[in-house]
Amino acid sequence: MTSDSGSLSDSVTIVGAGMAGAACAQVLHHAGVPFRIVDRGRAPGGRMSSPELHGRRVDLGAGYFTVRDQEFTTVVADWESKGLARQWANTFGILKPETVPCTTTGPVRWATPAGLRSLVRNMVEGFEIQDSTELTDLPDGHVVVAMPDPQAARLTSVPDAVDYDAVIAVACGFDGLDIPFRDAAFVNDHPDIDFVVDDGARRADGAPVLVAHTTSERAQQHLDEPDGAIGSVLDALRELSVITTQPTWTHAHRWTFAKPAAQHDSNFALEQQDGRFVGLAGDQWCDSGVPRVESAWRSGTDVGRELILRLGN
Repeated sequence: MTSDSGSLSDSVTIVGAGMAGAACAQVLHHAGVPFRIVDRGRAPGGRMSSPELHGRRVDLGAGYFTVRDQEFTTVVADWESKGLARQWANTFGILKPETVPCTTTGPVRWATPAGLRSLVRNMVEGFEIQDSTELTDLPDGHVVVAMPDPQAARLTSVPDAVDYDAVIAVACGFDGLDIPFRDAAFVNDHPDIDFVVDDGARRADGAPVLVAHTTSERAQQHLDEPDGAIGSVLDALRELSVITTQPTWTHAHRWTFAKPAAQHDSNFALEQQDGRFVGLAGDQWCDSGVPRVESAWRSGTDVGRELILRLGN
């Protein structure tokens, strides 16, 4: 028996080819539910962006991922066995103006030899991704919108939509590096940057490349022209004694909706609208309270399973 809103043979459109959209696609694929993925990006991955800069991939979006969810642990183990992901570090530096650097220990952070985007590429391998640049309304049929709330709200209503902080990621290449931390560092009480990472350590290729993430306040001043943030970022890195020489190249990437400023108290939303199901997913749908790569995977997986359940009833 099927519901008034469709059946398992009805096609689903997934809007967004980031981690949440990819996870939803995998669930539908394994259940034999027809679907299509649409995305406005030039490549899958969303905020797990790893463009090629000066001959190598550089992670400009999410800095790493952690593993807490038991089911996600199995997924990560498969990535590890394929050489797509590796355990990276559990201790990061802490930098603060006019303060001696120190360290903090936390969960194991995972990184990827080919950039974080490679994980999403692996998940959607064999799936066609259509361009959604011209999409201004929800497409026909069942839909899962897997993107930040401000973007999702352009297509459909989002209950209790959460705001997002902006970030500009600045990558810098050098002839060599001698930095006061290992792997990465959180930056406290600085107006311009709040995270800096040794991308060569993260990627395990030793490349002298740093990636710094601006504070939201600094990013807001340069959303129209991201390159305008580069000077402030370099000044901050000098002030914190991270660098003493000029980089050989720089690259700035704007993230208008980089990270949720809050989160929903459920892992997804799924409602009937005009005789079809409309779902919402993403890292902001996170009842554990801490949005991250893992929560995006959990959200996409859970909304896919719930959609299958409702289509089958």
